[in-house]
Amino acid sequence: MQDFLLDILSHPFTWGLIAGLVLCVMVWRSGHVQRSEQKREIKRLNVELADLNKHLGQQLKITAAGNDTLNAELESLREKNENLRVSIATLQQKPGKAEARLLQVYDRAVHLLLERAPGFAPAWEAAIRDAEAHVADSESGLTKLVRRVTRPALSAPTTQTTSSQE
Repeated sequence: MQDFLLDILSHPFTWGLIAGLVLCVMVWRSGHVQRSEQKREIKRLNVELADLNKHLGQQLKITAAGNDTLNAELESLREKNENLRVSIATLQQKPGKAEARLLQVYDRAVHLLLERAPGFAPAWEAAIRDAEAHVADSESGLTKLVRRVTRPALSAPTTQTTSSQE
């Protein structure tokens, strides 16, 4: 049997077969090691993907909550803006506003009339026009603020009444 084994081992085909089998085992082993490494890498990447999905979900929840808060605040501000607009319109049409303006016009006209008293009727009309122009000018800009602070001085002395008292 030893001779038989030596005879088989001495053929070049047997050495080629053994070399091929050894090479095949080495390639199979290398492939098996690579598959094992790939499985580990896939497992690691799946864990990382799950972590990233969890993080993304949390981030989307936070962003959605922030957007909801901003939308609620925006809606609240829009409602306040509309309420303020309605309040301003109501206050501008409030009874007495036109009368207060007319009172201011007449007050200014009387003071101007007292200063220029020679002819009462034409002076009165001219004074009314001047006073209306003055009040119209004072309804915008810095004069409006000053007018609001001072209001019409109904008993303010004029230059003519002051000079007649002297």
